[in-house]
Amino acid sequence: MITKIIREELIQRAKKYVEKGEKFVIVAHVSPDGDALGSSLGLYHFLNEYGKDEVNVVVPNEFPEFYKWMPGIKEVVIHDKYPEFAEQLLAEADVIFCLDFNEPKRLEKLGPAVVAAPGRKVMIDHHLNPATDFCRVVISYPEFSSTSEMIFRLICRIGMFDLMNKKAAECIYTGMMTDTGSFTYNSNKPETYIIISELIKKGIDKDEIYRKVNQVSSEGRLRLMGYLLYEKMKVYPEQQTALLTLDRKELARFNYRPGDTEGFVNLPLGMNGVSFSVFLREDEEYIKVSLRSVGDFPCNEFAARYFHGGGHKNASGGEFLGSLEDAIQVFEKGLKEFKA
Repeated sequence: MITKIIREELIQRAKKYVEKGEKFVIVAHVSPDGDALGSSLGLYHFLNEYGKDEVNVVVPNEFPEFYKWMPGIKEVVIHDKYPEFAEQLLAEADVIFCLDFNEPKRLEKLGPAVVAAPGRKVMIDHHLNPATDFCRVVISYPEFSSTSEMIFRLICRIGMFDLMNKKAAECIYTGMMTDTGSFTYNSNKPETYIIISELIKKGIDKDEIYRKVNQVSSEGRLRLMGYLLYEKMKVYPEQQTALLTLDRKELARFNYRPGDTEGFVNLPLGMNGVSFSVFLREDEEYIKVSLRSVGDFPCNEFAARYFHGGGHKNASGGEFLGSLEDAIQVFEKGLKEFKA
């Protein structure tokens, strides 16, 4: 039995949009991860199975290589590559699903086109403090482990579980798995595993999905991982913390491709005596900040206080406008003064 947590009024409004909509666009956040892609493609396959002929997934930029096996991934429109086409799809859509982000700035350059689009917008997300002024329907529940889990629940609640095919199930499982660190955090609720059992009944091979995502890497990614851990990891024993850093020259040295560093922030948490891990990566316009923790340490509060970010208690993110060296100083200052 799965608890009916999402308010019935929201379910019915979303159902009405699904029933009456003709042109759908599903949008996910910048640097789409497994949950962004999993929830988007899960909904994409469901809408196709429902009989909707014009359904498109639009993302701001490229996604990791190890997600390119996912069913439907070749149909995803990347705004960075095809900006005019992506924005035309948005302008013509009568229903726009905004998945796995809680405010337009998480779309970066794609954001203005989404805000300006006249179609009815539905936010489905599990991050804290959603902006409620750009979507007609806001389905926001931070207690859920992933947006992919929310898509599963939505499909069930509108009475169309039978239309969730194997392709949709594979995508939804991928999102749930990746947004919980392969079910190592934010995943201690029994209903999570009831959902997994239902996805397995749809025919997914969860072991094969794990292998494709976590055990298949390019040579460059593996060498970058080794370099990061051996040369660039700094441990702060008294604070039970580890810091990882990479600048753009180091990324280029290992032929970095989008997504190559996904999951790296989790690596130090496998070390005895480390309960908080921070990864600072230099991008073109800012420093990307990823934070993970185990136990009671609220890395979302740390992200909000020092890096204009937020997220979940054990998995958060943020950004820093400045040099990598300055970001390190801010981190070390916060480590000394932060009191959970």
